[in-house]
Amino acid sequence: MIESAVQWLLAVLSVPQVGLWSVFIISLASATILPIGSEPAVFAVVKANAALFWPAILVATAGNTMGGIIDYWMGYGAKRVFARERETRWFGWLQRYGAKTMVLSWLPGIGDPICLLAGWLKLPFWECVVYMAIGKFLRYLTMTGLLLFVPDGFWHALVHLF
Repeated sequence: MIESAVQWLLAVLSVPQVGLWSVFIISLASATILPIGSEPAVFAVVKANAALFWPAILVATAGNTMGGIIDYWMGYGAKRVFARERETRWFGWLQRYGAKTMVLSWLPGIGDPICLLAGWLKLPFWECVVYMAIGKFLRYLTMTGLLLFVPDGFWHALVHLF
């Protein structure tokens, strides 16, 4: 049962058949609850079809930003349910710098919690979304651009290891 579900999921997310949809779904999921990286999906689509460089970057940015928005609203809702009006000193820097800190939402490990904390602290929503999108766009542009400079021989050797 689980094997067939995993096979179905892999078939749905497979890059050659789905392409940009897989990039969107993986980018959205990676910004929320699943500890996965979306950069390999973006790179795979671009490597398979260089004409999709900008569409893949923009779709990944949109999906990952939507994931950040989900994190924001989860934080906003969590505060309404669990917290009192007192903030800890750990979140002071986020409050001090405000929505601009969402540019850091691209950082692995801490980017998604930063989005969650932005909602918790009730930072301005649309301003947060703009800065999230800027940070995430720059991440995908940088990572995909750098990965394209890696020689094809490296990727072929890597595939043969597995």
